[in-house]
Amino acid sequence: MFTLYGRCNTVSDNTTAHDHSAHSHSHSHSHSHSHGHGAPEGTAGWMAAAKLLQDAAPLTVAEGASAMTILVEWEPGDPGTPPHRHSGPAFGYVVEGAVRFELEGEPERVVEAGGTFWEPGGDSIHYQDGNALPDARTRFVVTMLCAPGKPMLELVDEKELAERAHLRAPRPTT
Repeated sequence: MFTLYGRCNTVSDNTTAHDHSAHSHSHSHSHSHSHGHGAPEGTAGWMAAAKLLQDAAPLTVAEGASAMTILVEWEPGDPGTPPHRHSGPAFGYVVEGAVRFELEGEPERVVEAGGTFWEPGGDSIHYQDGNALPDARTRFVVTMLCAPGKPMLELVDEKELAERAHLRAPRPTT
């Protein structure tokens, strides 16, 4: 049995090396079947391929929610999307470069390539998601869950930003 744990049971395989009852397809060839990097099933090779990158909780997902995954590419120094919010949770992975990330109530931070970020969505304001590098591009992938009938991203106007200024973490003094 193989299990990768986070707050939830992320990956679990309770099948034996030759029990394919958990699969919806059948195999009519020899038992040297490969997963991923060419390791035959029944060896530990495929188990080493999974690495937990992010484990987020608590999540609220509206019934009937939809999801989309996007690739964002910011040129050097691009400040990114203006302050906004998402109707549902969003999960990101930085592929290249570094993202300047700031959520309401949390200090600004830089997430470098290979790092992850998430936001709960809903009422929380996402202040920054720009390129933290002045001389290199940044690319990140985000999967966003969207509440039914709501936009995936909604910009926050200046009036609301002023009304909620007390909820923003202190700004860096560099």
